[in-house]
Amino acid sequence: MNDLESILFNIDINSGAPIQGALLVAEPFLREEFFNHAVVVLVEYDAKGSAMGIVLNRQLDINVQSLVAEIVNEEPMPVYCGGPLSPDRLYYIHTIGHIIQNSQEIFPGLYVGGDFDQIIKYVNSHEQINQQIRFFLGYSGWDKGQLADELRHHVWAVTQVRDSEILLDGADNAYWHKIVRLMGEDYRGWLYHPISPSDN
Repeated sequence: MNDLESILFNIDINSGAPIQGALLVAEPFLREEFFNHAVVVLVEYDAKGSAMGIVLNRQLDINVQSLVAEIVNEEPMPVYCGGPLSPDRLYYIHTIGHIIQNSQEIFPGLYVGGDFDQIIKYVNSHEQINQQIRFFLGYSGWDKGQLADELRHHVWAVTQVRDSEILLDGADNAYWHKIVRLMGEDYRGWLYHPISPSDN
């Protein structure tokens, strides 16, 4: 990102502080492979500044049925790329922590993990699970101070959307645009940026 892009599209906005359950929204010119137009939910954030998050909107071309033979529900259930770390491990974010043992609450009404056998049983016994459970391969992580440094350089905007139906609906660039619209007038320029100012 150069200074012209920052001026035209208001990149250098002071956003909120990261906390568990907050969203990291990638600035529009971030071209990193895993985080281009990414929206990340922080599932952990500690006092030392280490963080774990899952990218919510990077849909892959596979369904969870191809990874978990025990899932026999025929409804297509796409898998998403949660980030570059542990890409062979399956994670799941859901709204049913009240019936899934050992779920970790991200914020009230949204959970990560929990008893996988119970997840499988729930998926197989319900015709519609989209907006209730979303599956991911991999996660995103930041060591002590790393995320704070990225925030100082305006790689991310921090926002909170504590509505599980919004967070577990949609994918890819349309999802990023949806969240940016919820962030208000200060971020309107993000919605209209070209790939390069020279394309405008």
